[in-house]
Amino acid sequence: MSIGSWIQSRPFTELIRYRAETPSNAVSFIGALRKHPYDEGKCLLIADPKGCDPSILEFRLEDVLGAEEMPSPVDTGGQSLSLVKLWIRRGSFGIRYEPFEVDEPIKTASSSEALAEKLLKSVRCWS
Repeated sequence: MSIGSWIQSRPFTELIRYRAETPSNAVSFIGALRKHPYDEGKCLLIADPKGCDPSILEFRLEDVLGAEEMPSPVDTGGQSLSLVKLWIRRGSFGIRYEPFEVDEPIKTASSSEALAEKLLKSVRCWS
């Protein structure tokens, strides 16, 4: 499965676990929330999609203790990006995927303008 199918998966809108207060046994992560491309028991969070160190985080839905919508940044072209803060159970396990451009040396999104733009474009296509 290509990285494009992971980051272009549909936004995750069924998550409605909002809480009045911050869960004390959780850690927060902010990013663009997506459905997992093939596992309904998991979700993907594209963390820091506009920053210099974007990554794809995978969590089990049962470890999500809360969710909170964040302000949606808008660029000069009028494109917005829907962001969410997820509260993930402390001690649970997640997986971090870090896209890179194959080169010598390897280029991450902070050193590859083409990769950074591709990631941001892919995230925006479903916002």
